[in-house]
Amino acid sequence: MLRIHFADNRQSPVWLADERFTLGSDRSNKLVANDAGVAPFHAELLLENRFYYLTDLGTPGGTYVNDEKVGERYQIRSGDRLRLGALELQIVDPAKAGTKLASAPRWLLQVVKGENQGHKYHITGSMTFGRSVKCELCFSDAELSRRHAEFYLKGDVLEVKDLASANGLLVNREKVTTAVLQPGDQIQLGNTTLLVIGPKVSTPEVVDEDATVFVRATDLPATVAPQPKPSRPRPATPNPLHAAAPVAAAPAREPGKSAWRLGMLLGALGLAIVAGLVAQQMI
Repeated sequence: MLRIHFADNRQSPVWLADERFTLGSDRSNKLVANDAGVAPFHAELLLENRFYYLTDLGTPGGTYVNDEKVGERYQIRSGDRLRLGALELQIVDPAKAGTKLASAPRWLLQVVKGENQGHKYHITGSMTFGRSVKCELCFSDAELSRRHAEFYLKGDVLEVKDLASANGLLVNREKVTTAVLQPGDQIQLGNTTLLVIGPKVSTPEVVDEDATVFVRATDLPATVAPQPKPSRPRPATPNPLHAAAPVAAAPAREPGKSAWRLGMLLGALGLAIVAGLVAQQMI
């Protein structure tokens, strides 16, 4: 027996125990869901020869199996993923060994203000938000444009883009045209406010190609202040007046010889005087 699991684990799985199993927003269905884009009587599953066949009941948004739009009598198997508007389901056969459930959704949008307050919507691929019934996230908010914004995944990164709406798109109270979303961000579209729930992801830093980049060529040695050269005394310019050869100094007189000469002179003088006196007496 097959079982239907909710992708966001909002409630317990539902067994396909009836031959006719209906899905929609009306309370008379076997599976009732008020998600955006889900019609009152959206689709039905019929059991024939132990196989279930899925039929879309003419809804504007359509019914998808593994992201492929289906019409009438599409046979479903264990592991198939069903999408009705914003509602994500998975078909599981517990009797089959090795059956693995899809992992919990990585990105959710929860309505914290406005229509369907408290509801969570699983984001897969690209999903538009607006008043048009062709939007995967369809709200009747009069302040919304028919196609107001688009949520889309790039790998593990969730982004949002304004689709030229009349009232614009605000992320954390700041008007933007496009933005990369992080868990905890609040998005305002008209009178509806959404809370982003998902994993923490790192985004690559955007490099401004027009920015001036300074590249260091090489490490230069530290500049050393020049040391002053030691001053040398300038040679004195010779005076041309003093350039002549020096006069030879007179030899110093010996004191002994001077006294002897003086004595000889006095002696000679005395003899001359005596000789003169003798000559006068003889006359």
